[in-house]
Amino acid sequence: MIESLLARYGLLAIFLGAGIEGEAVLLSGGVLVSKGFVPLWAAMIAATLGSAMIDQLWFWSARFLSHKPWVAKQTHKPAFAHALHFLERHPKAFIMAFRFIYGMRTVSPIALGMSTVRARVFVPLNFLAAAIWAPLFIWLGYRYGEEAIATVRRFAAQHVIGLVVGVAFIVAVALFAQWRRKPR
Repeated sequence: MIESLLARYGLLAIFLGAGIEGEAVLLSGGVLVSKGFVPLWAAMIAATLGSAMIDQLWFWSARFLSHKPWVAKQTHKPAFAHALHFLERHPKAFIMAFRFIYGMRTVSPIALGMSTVRARVFVPLNFLAAAIWAPLFIWLGYRYGEEAIATVRRFAAQHVIGLVVGVAFIVAVALFAQWRRKPR
């Protein structure tokens, strides 16, 4: 059942996830490739197109709909100021690099759309950057995803008791602190 869903909708999930979530989805997509649910080349193309398309959407939304609350909301994030600062100094390098910088994924195309960077510069560089970033993370998931999952499973199995005791201790301390703050 799950296998048939993964085989049927895996590429769609990679396409959508590459634009919305990023690296975690692409690494997971690489694991789907390693399990034989989707072909490597198709996963790489889906990830590239998904990433580039969502960035185009954000860029053009910022360019023409910056007054809308759902676009303006993104400009209040701390990462937006960082994006603008770097963007103003090195626009082409920024377009090529923002996917690789944690926390800059969504705000960067918005900053680019609100900047003076021309579409004829952004569009081809955005697709080129996506064509580097997406296949890289799909391949990393394909090559190392199974090993990472196995490591997490071993770690979880070995440390689950310690984790449960640690969480219980933290909850107990928090409850005790809250109890002590209440007026009597």
